[in-house]
Order: sequence, then structure tokens, then C-alpha cells
Amino acid sequence: MNSVSVKTLSKEYKIIIGWSILPKLGKILKKQQISESVFIISTDKIFGLYGKKLISMLKNSKISDLGFALLPDGEKSKSWESYEKLIKKIVDFDSGKEKRTTVVGLGGGVVGDIAGFVAGTYKRGVPFVQIPTTLLAMVDSSIGGKTGIDFRHKNKIVKNLLGQFYQPDLVFTDLSFLKTLPKRQLLNGLAEVIKYGIIKDEKLFEFLENRTSEILSLEKSAINYIVKTSCEIKKDIVQQDERETKSIRTILNYGHTIGHAIESASGLSFTHGEAISVGMIVEAKISNKLGLLKEKDLKRIENLIQKFGLPTKIKSTEVNKIISAMKYDKKFSGGKNKFVLPLRIGKVVIKTDIEENLIVSVLSLYS
Repeated sequence: MNSVSVKTLSKEYKIIIGWSILPKLGKILKKQQISESVFIISTDKIFGLYGKKLISMLKNSKISDLGFALLPDGEKSKSWESYEKLIKKIVDFDSGKEKRTTVVGLGGGVVGDIAGFVAGTYKRGVPFVQIPTTLLAMVDSSIGGKTGIDFRHKNKIVKNLLGQFYQPDLVFTDLSFLKTLPKRQLLNGLAEVIKYGIIKDEKLFEFLENRTSEILSLEKSAINYIVKTSCEIKKDIVQQDERETKSIRTILNYGHTIGHAIESASGLSFTHGEAISVGMIVEAKISNKLGLLKEKDLKRIENLIQKFGLPTKIKSTEVNKIISAMKYDKKFSGGKNKFVLPLRIGKVVIKTDIEENLIVSVLSLYS
């Protein structure tokens, strides 16, 4: 097992990473005094794969006060209606107990986001453990404390409109979960790994270029490297700027200004990783048009995204709808947009108030 220590102003915790380590979870929870009662939030599919095994292993560690609630798979479960149902279920589970309840999110980014929001708002905050089961959650959404739900407003789904920063008490990453992950979801996470290489680590980017086939076949050392490296990059950024108040954490939004808008405008027909893949290319092209990014680096970004089989075109989503959705995003404030633009592989800059005509013209190139 490997571990990455995260130290923020609000909480210190560990990210534990390894293959087939789920049997060790109960002992770790007991040792760190995180768990008394455990309430698991998961999806029907993920709980069907791992839920019974998890409960059995927790019981073997003398953690027997257990409850769970299941959501349908997909981004549409990250809603106010789902949040309300989960709160009612945890209230029923917790009613009359003197024990402290720990919320465990078993699943991908959707589960982690809504489970973290439940944990952070229930009784003003209860212990929270992330057990990510997708690559996207392992390298990104389980780390850093961003929680939340999407909200429908004027017939538009606005991603993460409701949320808070609430750090987990433990992130427990069993890489063997990736063996049951559909390829589309594996690629979903690889988009975020590519992002880390572009914003902070050219060595990681080169590793992705050179070891593509090993990564796609889940070769253990290659997966270990990209997951641990990604976690360390995000950890370093989060520690410097936990609540995104210093414009340091903002660089994690590379590809997301356009990507989130594509997700919303397409009615979530794109996965998150697919949307930010196109978003990274569009934002790199904007940087190139502004004279900030060289053509050769733009091509490297486009080629790597294409090499992994991720989308490079928007496909049947109208540009005007993307522009409209972008204006609802939290990165659009005071009438000004905000973009993270690459200067080269491994270095980015934050720019605001990019001309809408330029954004539209670049989007049109990839539509």
C-alpha cells in the first residue's frame, strides 16, 4: 500500500492506495477511530458488485451497526431530490442512537459528491470516508473536499450549484475496483489525469504519451504511477488553497469552463471526462489564438486526447447553448468569464474576460 497525506486548515487525512486492499479497511477505520456506526451511500450497480463484501469485512472488524442507501447510476442522481431522500434515510438510521455515524461514499464521483454533501450538512458535519470505485474519483473528485449537487434552473441543469467544502476523514483507494470499470468510465478518469500533466507535470504527460497501452490494459505499475502522481499533484494544490480563494486551486479547472458548459448544454449526454477532453482542446486552442501556447504543444494535447480514444469534437450540441450554459457556471462572475489556459505542457495561466467572439469561433472549429 502507498499513502498520500493531505494537510489542510480544516482537516488532515490520508489517501491510502493499493491493489485488493478492501479487507484492511475495517482495521484502519478502527485504528483511526473514525467509525462507530457506518451509513453507506452507493449505487445499485456498485453495491451489487462490492456492497455485500464491504459489509462482511466491516462486520469481521467488529463494526456491526451498518446501514445503506442506494441511488440510481448516473449524474442525474446528483440532485436535490436524491439529497432529500438520503437525509431522510440517514435520519431514520441514526434515530435514537448515541453512537456517532460515519458516512461512507462507495462509488464514483457522483456518489462521492452527494455523500460528502450529506456528511457535511447532516448535524453540521459527521465523519466521512471516500471509497472511490472509478478512476475519475480516485484521481480527482475524492480529494480536496468539494462536495455538492446539481440543480435545475429554468430548464437548465447547473452543475454543483449547491455545495460546500467538506474534507473527508479518509480516502481509501482500492485499485482492483478498476477491473470491473467499463472502458468509457476508465477513459472518463484518464481525462483528468491528462489534465494534471498539462497543468503541472510534463513528466506525467510524457508517461501518458509513452505508456498508453499499458495504462489502458490496467498494468499495475502504470496505474499505480498515474493514480499516486495525480493524487500528489492535487494534494499539493489543495493544501495551498483549500477553498479556492487564492487563485491557486483554480488551475484545477483547466478544461472545465468549456467542459461543464458542454455537459449542461448536452443534457449530460457527455460524461464529465469526455466533456473536459473537448474543453481542454478548446481552451488550448484559445490560448494558441491568443499567442500564449505554441502550435506544437497544442498538437501534443490534441494527439494525446485522441490517442486515448477521448472525444475531440462537441458533436450535435449547439454553440449558443454552450455559451449560455457557461454563464451559469460559478467561474463566470461579475459579468466576466474565467479560463485556465496552458502556456506549455506543465504550466498554465488564469485569464479573465476572454472575448465571446473568440470563444464562439474556437467552439465552431470543434463542433
